Amino acid sequence: MPTSHENDLAFAVSLAGQAGELLSASYEQAMKIDRKSKRDVVTNVDYASEALVIKAIRDRFPGDAILAEESGRHERADQAGQSPAAGGRGRWSRRTWVIDPLDGTVNYANGIPFFCVSIGLVEEGVPVVGVVLDPLRGDCYAATAGGPTTLNGEPVRASDKAELGDFVVSLAIIGRGGIARERRVAHEIRIGRRMGSAALALAYVGSGRFDAFVQNGGLSLWDIAAAGLIAERGGATISDLHGAAWWNVAKRGARLSIVAAPEPHHGTLLDLLRAARTTVETRR
Repeated sequence: MPTSHENDLAFAVSLAGQAGELLSASYEQAMKIDRKSKRDVVTNVDYASEALVIKAIRDRFPGDAILAEESGRHERADQAGQSPAAGGRGRWSRRTWVIDPLDGTVNYANGIPFFCVSIGLVEEGVPVVGVVLDPLRGDCYAATAGGPTTLNGEPVRASDKAELGDFVVSLAIIGRGGIARERRVAHEIRIGRRMGSAALALAYVGSGRFDAFVQNGGLSLWDIAAAGLIAERGGATISDLHGAAWWNVAKRGARLSIVAAPEPHHGTLLDLLRAARTTVETRR
């Protein structure tokens, strides 16, 4: 008999596929683009994908809460007017789906083929299911708590490179002086890349495509709920910039930081970031 998480995973994989088909069908087509902030945009496709995902979750799991990037919180029917963290600081509804219907919207809107659908399930405040779908490549990264990370159904693992100097890293040091600080880290690795989709880049760590992921801020819960679990179950050590737990439901602003890498390199990267005086920054 499948476990409940396996059933939830199968549902999330199928749902990500449906949302991915919508993204693929509209890719490089005329779309409505609105500015959310100085550096971020949202399209009508974001909204359409999110509506599709929310409806499917509502139909299948009417008792579950939802946290979505574009439309915010959707409470359980019996928690109207309360947040997903109803019941006290740091406590969520028993089951909360955390979704980003299109991570990498700027890439998507400009015809850059690096974006994804991200669907995570959090139980009792802990991520238990994660699915990240790259619709253009048809690559589906998935994991459950206690299970392996898979890519298109096949188990994958994080990088086993021995030397940090050989690492290809998704590297984004943002904020004042970010470029100079980034150079200090980049000097110790092979090369750093800024990809424009944190969820997909972090999922790459779980499969070994990226050796590590570093971003010192600007992340939200929907960016990392699924991909963080995928990286972790793939064998990477993952934390915030200070070495603390990567998943903290009490943090809801866009000030989240992530460092993900296999050991012992995770600790080395943290030391490099401290030496570079890299702090958590917020995009403005």
